[in-house]
Amino acid sequence: MKLQNYTHLKLHNFIKNKSLLFVLGLSFLLVSCATVEKHNEQITKLHSIEDLQDDIDDVYKQLQRNHPHLYQFTSKEVLDFKFDSLKKSITKPMDSRTFYKQLAAVTKYIGQGHMSVSPPSLKFNKKERKALLKTKFEINNLDFEYVNNKLLIANARGKDSLLTHAEVLEVDGKNTEDLINKYTKIIASDGYNKTFHKRVAGFRFMSYYAKDKGRFDSINLKLKTSDSTFVKMYRRVLKKDTTAAAIKKDSLRKDSINTVNKEIAKLTKAERKAKRKKSKAKRKHNWNYGYDYIRKEYTRNLNFVGKDSTVALLKIRGFSRGSYEEFYDESFKKIDSLKSKALIIDLRNNFGGRLNEITYLYSYLTDQDFTLIDRSEINRRFPILKSSMANTTPTGIKILLGLFSPVVATIDILKTSKHDGKLYYKFKSSKAQEPKDLNYKGKIYVLINGNSFSASSILSTKLQGNQRATFIGEETGGAYNGTVAGFYKTYEMPNTKVVARIGLAHIGAQYKSTPDGYGVKPDIEIIPTYKDRINGNDPELEWVLEDLNQKSE
Repeated sequence: MKLQNYTHLKLHNFIKNKSLLFVLGLSFLLVSCATVEKHNEQITKLHSIEDLQDDIDDVYKQLQRNHPHLYQFTSKEVLDFKFDSLKKSITKPMDSRTFYKQLAAVTKYIGQGHMSVSPPSLKFNKKERKALLKTKFEINNLDFEYVNNKLLIANARGKDSLLTHAEVLEVDGKNTEDLINKYTKIIASDGYNKTFHKRVAGFRFMSYYAKDKGRFDSINLKLKTSDSTFVKMYRRVLKKDTTAAAIKKDSLRKDSINTVNKEIAKLTKAERKAKRKKSKAKRKHNWNYGYDYIRKEYTRNLNFVGKDSTVALLKIRGFSRGSYEEFYDESFKKIDSLKSKALIIDLRNNFGGRLNEITYLYSYLTDQDFTLIDRSEINRRFPILKSSMANTTPTGIKILLGLFSPVVATIDILKTSKHDGKLYYKFKSSKAQEPKDLNYKGKIYVLINGNSFSASSILSTKLQGNQRATFIGEETGGAYNGTVAGFYKTYEMPNTKVVARIGLAHIGAQYKSTPDGYGVKPDIEIIPTYKDRINGNDPELEWVLEDLNQKSE
């Protein structure tokens, strides 16, 4: 009888708990849907003049509180005037995207390329997100570049590969040159630099177009090739083709996979182990070389060029993806074994990344002890904790961080110090470092352009300041003397939901140039032309190889 009552009670509690979970799940779903609808209504509606002006005041206060070099390139009087003028210019309600464009045109005068504002995006419910995951946007197969006042397709993947170097005349009926000029008005570079603006506007053209127009599912490009001019539409399509031909092709593919699987099953234990080992080695290789699975290219590359392939060419597209120690260890071991007569480091279109990586790379480029950067000036005693607890951080993560806040706060305290009334944060790169045993002692050339930014500019400053390399190309977009980055606080404005990204640490280069506010300038200035691109020429690299040939002769 007791067992029967106990079983009945368990069943009752189970049903009760299941009902409770159902109610909680339904409530969460309804709240989530309501939150999505509320957010989308908030960012598309017209905001009152008072709300817009309040957001301007809020973001300026955040900048004053957090940005360590806010008035480095534009004085407080001038910046105060610009923010005040923006407030006065708002005489009628506007939506969040329109407000973002006007705000960005003011914040660019701060002159810090890492500081940015972004418009809010529409949110989607669970069903919509699931449907989106099944789609891809065809336009993502294209990379762009702006050369000689022309927007070109720099690279095209998949079935669009034949469109590489085609000129983009119009985007949805809008002249591309007009669009580029429009976007450069809201793009901030470091200091007074001019090379960054149109370079990055071309390289990230679709990103700026999306910020300008909002979400779109199709786009028309008017293209010009050597023999024709035509309009091509790009759409958001299903990743999996559902046509009859595609289904048949997929069926054949599955049959092929099943055949392969059966063959694998027949492999011996030793063969299966060898296959797993090979697959693991491939994954490790991709990780060390920073493989980009979307663009299908490596971030870090080592090749050998020139006569008899005696010149090492180190192409680094960024300092952020994957691991890096093993790549540089292997590369300089190979360079040393082959006795390369020169080393070319290609930092064009390298937007930067980790300080630790460029410190590690530089340790192979010098034979002396070195310090890469100065101590970094900050405004807040707890930069990591403050940046983690921004109002854009999800609540769940905030709760988790709250549990570990004593640990994070302790790290902040140990890393910060006060000197002459200013706070400083000590990054690893500001400590004395030793050169690697296999450091390269030969001739070094560095290729740079306006998209050489952030960490790639810091590295370039160190090499140029030490007179360790010859620079070819175009003035870097990143400043010679340093930049404000390191940590970021992302702040969402309460009314418009426009997001500001604010750098929290001044990363100062050890070498300084005057006047302040310009990039690393090349020893040999070479600007690629439209004709170079059409003919597949690389004038900067060609100059280096010719220079080496003349010296060898």
